[in-house]
Amino acid sequence: MRIARDGSWFYKGSPIGRKELVCLFASVLKREADGSFWLETPVERGRIEVEDAPFVAVEMWWRSCADPFVPSDAPGAEPRQCLTFRTNLDEMVTADSDHPIRVVIDPKTREPRPYITVRPGLEARINRAVFYELAALAEPEQIEGRSMLGVWSQGVFFPIDEAPGSEAPPPRRGRRGQRAQSRQGDCNCLPAAE
Repeated sequence: MRIARDGSWFYKGSPIGRKELVCLFASVLKREADGSFWLETPVERGRIEVEDAPFVAVEMWWRSCADPFVPSDAPGAEPRQCLTFRTNLDEMVTADSDHPIRVVIDPKTREPRPYITVRPGLEARINRAVFYELAALAEPEQIEGRSMLGVWSQGVFFPIDEAPGSEAPPPRRGRRGQRAQSRQGDCNCLPAAE
């Protein structure tokens, strides 16, 4: 079996057309410490080739969510940004400290390859159109003395790339949340199914 870069699943060279069957296979997909992917049930185990990531993020929703660590009537309490992604298999995942966004920049072409963690060891590649939406929400932050562009979700800042120019505003706290090592929580702001 093989998962192509575009998220299509193949068995013996033929595409698997039934989404329900692909979802069933995806539910037993695991990744080993050596990076290999396996389909694992209680009685069988088989290796699967994955060209890039096993899933593709095909949609993103932006929501303002209440901060679960600040009472809504507290002075200066403001909603914070939550970014929720839908994969090609209709799995919903909100970016947070357990589901981080990471962007790999090609050192030669500077082309970004963005991903979000769906389950431990399993990521979805964020498709180009969704990445453009994500980049439109980017704002500058100082991270360990470097000026970075990135996005906030669930009070966690996810760097996308270095910010152009050398000047960066001081880090903001409160309105969108804290840095990745601080607050966590689920805002329960998944969009309604359409």
